[in-house]
Amino acid sequence: MAAARPDYEQAGELKIGQVGIANLRVRTLDVPRLVEEMRERVERAPNLFARAAVVVDFGALSRCPSVGDARALIDGLRDAGVLPVALAYGTSEVEALSRELGLPLLAKFRAQYERGEPAPAVAPPPAPEPPPQRERPAPRAAAPAASPGLMHTLPVRSGQQIYAQGRDIIVCATVGAGAEVIADGSVHVYGALRGRALAGAQGDTSARIFCREFHAELVAIAGHYKVLEELPKALQGKAVQIRLENDRIMIEELP
Repeated sequence: MAAARPDYEQAGELKIGQVGIANLRVRTLDVPRLVEEMRERVERAPNLFARAAVVVDFGALSRCPSVGDARALIDGLRDAGVLPVALAYGTSEVEALSRELGLPLLAKFRAQYERGEPAPAVAPPPAPEPPPQRERPAPRAAAPAASPGLMHTLPVRSGQQIYAQGRDIIVCATVGAGAEVIADGSVHVYGALRGRALAGAQGDTSARIFCREFHAELVAIAGHYKVLEELPKALQGKAVQIRLENDRIMIEELP
């Protein structure tokens, strides 16, 4: 018999946080082609994609797939080496499909990386009332300072993830293999980048990645990515900048 525990002591602690889940946006419902494309990704970068959690997004299709087609895709993706864990939130038909498949929905999952779905605008604060005439007018306020970047001075170790929401991230040390740094702005690594760097996480295509020593497993800007096997060998170990041009990742050596 299990020992009695006080009511306030939990057997398991549940936390909700940001996790690295890939989003497969289905543009053409061609199950064999989709499965083969995923199999190639897994074979090309097994350390990144093998047994990776994947959300399947049918939002780009003109109609919701049938249960049979969707189930064939889910089974095929598992056979290709990834693990479909949910459907991306969409229409009521997608919600019904998720029930048939026994998969959860991830609401607003696409908002993180979708261009054309900007983050909701924040309403400006109400203007302060003017001071009474009898009081001396307040001095004119200085222009607001730009949001400072998130400064991280310690090495980012394997399995660790650092996220800079609404700003740049500056890492003054190494980003180890298996580690991940994410920023809504740009990523600056003043050391070796051996893990993953993702800039423009809310869709900012002008964001960039800078690093002093380039050995990345993956780099991404506004959802466009390249993995280690696609990165130029001649630039490994060099100081580089990474930017997006016409939806393509460009990697250039820094002087």
